Amino acid sequence: MQEKSRLPLVSLAALALPAVAQTQPARPLPLDEIVVTATRIETTLARVPAAVSVIGQDVIQLGRQQLALDEALNRVPGLFMQNRYNFAQDLRIAVRGFGARANFGIRGIKILVDGIPETLPDGQGSVDSIDIGATSQIEILRGPSSTLYGNAAGGVIAFTSELAPEQPFTDVRLSAGEFGFRKVQFKAGGRTDRVGYLVSLSDSEFDGYREQSRAENTQLTGRFDFDLGQDRQLLTVVNFTDQPVSDDPGGINAAQAASDPRSARDANLNYDGGEALEQSRIGFVYSMPLGEGQEITARNYYAWRDFNNRLPFRFGAQVEFDRFFMGGGFSYSNEGTWAGRRNRLIVGFDFDEQDDDRRRYMNEFGTRGALTLDQNESVGSLGLFIQDELNVSENVDLRFGIRFDEVEFDVTDRFLSNGDDSGKRKLDDVSPMLGFSVQLSDAASFYGTYSSAFETPTTTEYNNPSGGGGFNPTLEPQAARNVEVGLRGSIADRHRYEVAVFNIEVDDELIPFEVPGSPGRDYFANAGASTRDGVEFSFTARPTDRLRATVSYTYSDFAFTEFTTESGQNYAGNTIPGTAETVVFGEIQYEYPNGWYGAVDAIHIGDQFTNNANSVVNDAYTLANLRFGFERETDSLVIAPFAGINNLFDETYNANVRINAFGGRFFEPGPPRHLYAGVTLRFRR
Repeated sequence: MQEKSRLPLVSLAALALPAVAQTQPARPLPLDEIVVTATRIETTLARVPAAVSVIGQDVIQLGRQQLALDEALNRVPGLFMQNRYNFAQDLRIAVRGFGARANFGIRGIKILVDGIPETLPDGQGSVDSIDIGATSQIEILRGPSSTLYGNAAGGVIAFTSELAPEQPFTDVRLSAGEFGFRKVQFKAGGRTDRVGYLVSLSDSEFDGYREQSRAENTQLTGRFDFDLGQDRQLLTVVNFTDQPVSDDPGGINAAQAASDPRSARDANLNYDGGEALEQSRIGFVYSMPLGEGQEITARNYYAWRDFNNRLPFRFGAQVEFDRFFMGGGFSYSNEGTWAGRRNRLIVGFDFDEQDDDRRRYMNEFGTRGALTLDQNESVGSLGLFIQDELNVSENVDLRFGIRFDEVEFDVTDRFLSNGDDSGKRKLDDVSPMLGFSVQLSDAASFYGTYSSAFETPTTTEYNNPSGGGGFNPTLEPQAARNVEVGLRGSIADRHRYEVAVFNIEVDDELIPFEVPGSPGRDYFANAGASTRDGVEFSFTARPTDRLRATVSYTYSDFAFTEFTTESGQNYAGNTIPGTAETVVFGEIQYEYPNGWYGAVDAIHIGDQFTNNANSVVNDAYTLANLRFGFERETDSLVIAPFAGINNLFDETYNANVRINAFGGRFFEPGPPRHLYAGVTLRFRR
């Protein structure tokens, strides 16, 4: 049965990716220059003293199912993602190990969308409101970046929405696939003399491979670029997300994962595990010149988020909060000379506020019961920063920066029958950075950098294991120091490569654990110290304008150097759970001159330990995917059907590991081979 099912896949692959020899090779196209903006000082990639990856719109959208961001980001070395198929937990993203501890949401990584943060002041981020089908570029800064963005900046992922096109258009994109996948997207954009606009509305449903894994999501995204004259610009972005259903099948043990991978954990079924949320956000970014080489930029945003979930146990396991968060910032930049050399300076500040009204109730088998916690949690942060880039010679740039951040947590307990657990904590840190880049030739550059990051526990991570409200009084922030060197460049102006080698020392590493009375709720403790050594490599070849090949490799040696638990267990020398020693990615994409295209990619993820004791391993696996399609154009209409096959060779694997889960419930099995298909209709005006 298995052999028969693979025969048509081979035929499809042959149709989508014929041998290059069958087609007359096209003339190679020179590489486009890449400009990086997430570093706050806009710089060409060759001169950035840090590991940076930039992903373009075709990689993000073309022929993709657009179910999760890892479809496009798996190619980035140093970036490790799991949990595509559990929307209640969100995509688990780690950059050099930062974020690996998160069993839900995103930790330790700063998320930005059009310059507006999707990371809260307490350090928790999310990508559930990001519209993949309206994203044009993603920049990834790999490594500690608190000098740039403050708290929870072990790495930075900056999204840019599609810009308004010169020619007005309207898109309709329809797609469907196995396991009940359905998605509809409407997108329109255009320009007037003073305004560029792009609006996207999408609605998706996914029944899921496993029991209790249904998800629904409606998103409205808009970007409006206003030209105010005299080089003044105002960017306005709006977003609305409604996720009324995001079920959680839970983690299961190894025996259940092997015998019945589609099953959910029994407690998740009994207590109806899952969540629902609704979020609205509006943001503004204003820029204007002050004179030659001088510019000011101001940003301001407001967001509202209503959230409720049902955890798979009884006491206090229905959580509800109403959240309002807002913030802003101001920066002044000056490009001039110092001692006769080009110098670029930026100074500024960021401020962010978060206010949560949080309540917990008894979970009476999916029905809301009595109130068990009622408190207000507020978090405020203020950051002051300065960065400078000096061109000390024609081929050498120096960059330094320093930032001071203060984060204040304030809890007001309103459920006083078990005592008053109100309290405050104020945390601060200074984050320096020093780096250099050297142009070895027109086609190669070398860089070195020292940077740092600090990371406070989030309001959720401050949960008190005693079961009451207030803070966990023993929990401290995590601090990291990063040293790295790298080499990047191009070959024959059509192949691009990058190599980075790094060492990161982390103090007070934040580690999750579960307790028997609340399986499914994470609490956190500090490990004494850890070290992270790694090598990252990527190579993109474009021998012709129709053929592209990409390879990336990540080696990670992430281990505790000091870690003794309260019960006396010594984990020094153990690997940090949820990290893979090796990750290898490869892709080949070919574009026919008559509009057809096809791509095959594969990713190999090495063994992962599931707990601090390193006593259970999630086995290595390799996933391959195929996608293909074509475009046909008329004067006013573009028709673009597409199709894809995920898990091409039907690998058995776990799509996610739940770190330190109680009772050995570490595993969330991923789906077998499955198909999707769709069509995009673009009407041009």
